[in-house]
Amino acid sequence: MSNTYNILILLVGGIIFLFSFLYFIPVNLWFTAVFSSVKVSLINLVLMRVRKVPPRVIVESLITATKAGLTLTTDDLETHYLAGGHVPSVIKALISADKANIELTFKQAAAIDLAGREVFEAVQISVNPQVINTPSVAAVAQDGIQLIAKARVTVRANIAQLVGGSGEETILARVGEGIVTSIGSSKSHKDVLENPDKISKLVLGKGLDSGTAFEILSIDIADIDIGSNIGAKLQIDQANADLKVAEAKAEERRAMAVAVEQEMKAKAQAARAKVIEAEAEIPLAMADAFRNGNLGIMDYYKMSNIKADTDMRSSIAEGEPQTTGKSSSLEENENDED
Repeated sequence: MSNTYNILILLVGGIIFLFSFLYFIPVNLWFTAVFSSVKVSLINLVLMRVRKVPPRVIVESLITATKAGLTLTTDDLETHYLAGGHVPSVIKALISADKANIELTFKQAAAIDLAGREVFEAVQISVNPQVINTPSVAAVAQDGIQLIAKARVTVRANIAQLVGGSGEETILARVGEGIVTSIGSSKSHKDVLENPDKISKLVLGKGLDSGTAFEILSIDIADIDIGSNIGAKLQIDQANADLKVAEAKAEERRAMAVAVEQEMKAKAQAARAKVIEAEAEIPLAMADAFRNGNLGIMDYYKMSNIKADTDMRSSIAEGEPQTTGKSSSLEENENDED
């Protein structure tokens, strides 16, 4: 019983040792590399395990590169992997660039990959140009008509500018700015509708791909729609603003006129007050004239009759809106009789 138990322990231990040995010393991977004419030692594979680098990724990528005619070393691939790069993607990009006669070194590809760009996709765009559709760009011609344009920009990846170069957003922003400038410099919207290629030529001639990761091959105006009449709206808004200003000034003048009117009324009231004050002194003057003998009693009666007659005529005149010539002559006769 003990012998059987010992045999089982030895068997399990042997299996564990075998798997551990094959894990740290990937013999099958070494054989694959040898038969693929890739020089890599077993010690180097073990050291990859120690450095926490997957030997299969490095060896298979190195085999692929060697079969494609590229000269690389395990140190190059290990360094790029430890730096956080994607080794298989870089190898695919290098092979694709080599087959397309595009000059791309491993150092450039590694830098592009570590910069966060998809290097294989960049090589594909360089081989097969990409078409970027711009969003709708609204611009106003000099005659005040708004035009809404859409463009298709054909770009090719610029391998030399992939590190440090701006992306698609910059291309779209620059193309949109060029479209707005081109339409805004046109005297009439009809000129733009007749010759939309003027926009393409003007925008393409500005070198919009400077400092970007792309090379602009062509700019094609896909569609132009007529928008609102911005000029008319601006004129209407200006007219409304002028109307409000004029109304405000008219209201100001009316307020000033009302103020002047109230001031005149106040002055009239002040003048009436002075007249009333002067009239209040008349009885005193008459009394003084009586005392001094300058005014007799008959003179006072005549003056009272004249005043009463004047008050009566005033009341009659206030009751009749229009006085005819006949009534006027009758009043004159009455005055003569009096």
